[in-house]
Amino acid sequence: MLRRLAARAFWRFSRWTLRTQPAPTQPTILIGAPHTSNWDFILMLCIAWELGIDVRWMGKKSLFRSWRGPFMRATGGIPVDRDNPSRVVAEVVEAARAGEIFGLVITPDGTRSGHTHWKSGFYRIARETGMPVTLGYVDSATHTTGLGPTLEMTGDVAADMDRIRAFYADKTGIRPHRQVTPRLRDESGGQLDGRTVA
Repeated sequence: MLRRLAARAFWRFSRWTLRTQPAPTQPTILIGAPHTSNWDFILMLCIAWELGIDVRWMGKKSLFRSWRGPFMRATGGIPVDRDNPSRVVAEVVEAARAGEIFGLVITPDGTRSGHTHWKSGFYRIARETGMPVTLGYVDSATHTTGLGPTLEMTGDVAADMDRIRAFYADKTGIRPHRQVTPRLRDESGGQLDGRTVA
C-alpha cells in the first residue's frame, strides 16, 4: 500500500507520465531500455509499485555489501556470484514453478559507455525458463515510461530481435549518447546456449 502511494505521488509531481499496458499475469522477464541513466532505476520501481508487480533484479555481489544490502534486497535485488551465475537461473525457475508472479528486471544494454550490442542473457534465460519478455521503456523525448507488449521468445533470434527493435525504434534514453540499438552480437542463435555471447 505504501509503495503504491509513493508511486502515485511520484507520477503526480514528476514531469514523467506513465503510459503502460497492464501488468503481466505470469512470471516475465522485464526488459528496461533504453537504460542510459541510474535514474531509470527510480522509474522502474515506480512503474512496478504502481502496477503491483513484484520485481526482482540482478546485481553484482559488491552492491549488497554493508548498509546497502538490506535496501537492495528490499527493492527486489538478487546478488549474483559471477563464478556461479547459473544459480540465479535455477532460483528463477524454481520461483516460477512455485506459482510466483514476478518480473525479473534485466537491462541488456547497460549504462556504461562503449557498448555496441545488447547482452544476450535475457534471451538465454527466457528460453531456458520459458518465461516471456515484457518490454519496459523510457522515452525522454516525450517524458513517458511504462510497459509495452509481452513477447514469447521463439528461438528465431533474428526475428525476435526485429520485434524488439521495432518497439524501441522511437524511444530515446535519458542520456541519448549512451543509447545502444537492440542488437545481439550474434543473432544467428548458434552461440546463445553458451556463455561466449555478451
